[in-house]
Amino acid sequence: MLDRRSLLGGVAAGAGSIAMLASLNKEARAAGGPVKVGSALPMSGFAAADGIEFKNGLTLAAEEINAAGGILGRPIQIAIEDTKEMGADIVTQAMQRLIDRHSASAIINGYNVGTNMVEMDVAADNDVIFVHYNTLISHNTKFLSDPQRYYSCFQGDPPEFYYGPGFLLFLKSLIDNKQWNPPNRKIAIIPSANEYSIVIANAIRDRVKEFGFELGLYETVPFPTNQWGPTLAKLRQDPPAAIAVTHFLPQDLAQFMTQFLPEPTQSLVYMQYGPSLPAFREIGKEAINGVLYSTVIGCLPDEFSAAYRKTYREKFGANAAFITGSQTYDGLWHYALSAAIAGGASEPSNKEQTRKISEAMKRLIYRGVNGIYHADPKGQSAFCYPTQIKDPSLGMAHQFLQHQDYRTDPKLIAPALYATDTMKLPPWIKA
Repeated sequence: MLDRRSLLGGVAAGAGSIAMLASLNKEARAAGGPVKVGSALPMSGFAAADGIEFKNGLTLAAEEINAAGGILGRPIQIAIEDTKEMGADIVTQAMQRLIDRHSASAIINGYNVGTNMVEMDVAADNDVIFVHYNTLISHNTKFLSDPQRYYSCFQGDPPEFYYGPGFLLFLKSLIDNKQWNPPNRKIAIIPSANEYSIVIANAIRDRVKEFGFELGLYETVPFPTNQWGPTLAKLRQDPPAAIAVTHFLPQDLAQFMTQFLPEPTQSLVYMQYGPSLPAFREIGKEAINGVLYSTVIGCLPDEFSAAYRKTYREKFGANAAFITGSQTYDGLWHYALSAAIAGGASEPSNKEQTRKISEAMKRLIYRGVNGIYHADPKGQSAFCYPTQIKDPSLGMAHQFLQHQDYRTDPKLIAPALYATDTMKLPPWIKA
């Protein structure tokens, strides 16, 4: 049987990225100048805070990779194009500029919303490696529609679909372990009007009965929104055992809590993604204590990532969101190692070498600060542990966290192999 110590020790022993890259660089050298790596990020607009952290992750990874000798002697240079308010046209243009203006041989993005995964077409048309963290099942669907065309496209985390059954499995485990005695079995689901939120909400709705629950309220709110009054009125009329808010903007979610607490229901409150960002704590303060959230990707608070977390905050500030920057950080490291293994970075439209790098990325089981990236052949996304795959050495952990004190980092409470703390009943629930 695995315990947390043996899992982390076993995985970490083979995951010395810097040492591995330095060793590869000693064995071979590649001709050419710097390797251009592009990134299309929301550096302005409502998601700018995340865009900055994604850029920070790339910056730190590039510095470390270059200190280890680059990719077979060729240093990495990062080029950024702003996707502003995002959307298909804006992101497509940004991606193409990275190729045409900067000769990017790889593009590593955080997330961009409202694109319908058109980024994959740009990558396919130009034969460049593309890694992103959109966290969308539509990536998998598009990849499977033509694997030969989209061979160079990778999603660096599991798709959002797994949030649904993962959340239900988590609630059931709380009951089974006598950590929570729900007043009823109703779950209220509150998505916002965007693909990511709706897919997660529907994945919960469609499987509530399978896990022993029933659907209470299902209410879609605008994106973005900070006016929660009408939705809260409905929740108070028919209080559920748990409230799942799959809207994800941190400032809006903080407003939900400040408007919920004056007349709370006896419900666990679960939110999507936004609670991982500093803005959620800064705006909500005491009101966010007790909130649960999860992420299928995020820097694990373990021994393996300790040096990264320390360096990140020393470099970018005490309030920097290393949990967000960790995504592009791991993405660039995974690409750099794979390119070195494949004999060097490619250039745009060099299909032969890009395919070699793609094959290396699929074969390499990469242990980064976010956990394990192992490419699922049914979509070239990460496997999700434990909902999709039961082997923790082959899947990225679906992490459940709780804000127990807004003045400190949230506590990791599941899955068990990675947990550092246990859940506490929120202060508004009467024991």
